[in-house]
Amino acid sequence: MSETKKFLMTYEGVKKLEDELEYLKAVKRKEITEKIKVALGYGDLSENSEYDEAKNEQAFTEGRILQLENMLKNAEVVDESEIPTDTVSVGSIVKVKDYDFDEEVEYTIVGSAEADPMNFRISNESPVGKGLIGKKVGDVVEVNVPDGVSKFEVLDIRRA
Repeated sequence: MSETKKFLMTYEGVKKLEDELEYLKAVKRKEITEKIKVALGYGDLSENSEYDEAKNEQAFTEGRILQLENMLKNAEVVDESEIPTDTVSVGSIVKVKDYDFDEEVEYTIVGSAEADPMNFRISNESPVGKGLIGKKVGDVVEVNVPDGVSKFEVLDIRRA
């Protein structure tokens, strides 16, 4: 029997998922129901692209609702007061020197459900996140990434 995956999350991440779930259930479902009603009014369903599109959107939305409910049910919220400031962990904001680009970058380490690399929120399960977990200020880490190996030096750690 497989073990249920726990989703490490910050309080902010849980709130964001709860808000999305509420929107999908309260607003999006009603919008899709209206689209289906309108499409049914067009008659013959065999050539009704509006109906097909609405049903596809409905299936996608219901799938996302199930996914969010599962993530929230299995969420393990990180207590922000317990986030250490001497080592990198989930919930930490870590400033690193990226030797590949010769620049300083700040990453927030989050659980996989909250990852948003475009906004420098990286998962503890990603190669860089995994490489930084447990490191201290001054540590230099080399991480295997799809492009090869990246080198980072931990400059600062603080709570998110």
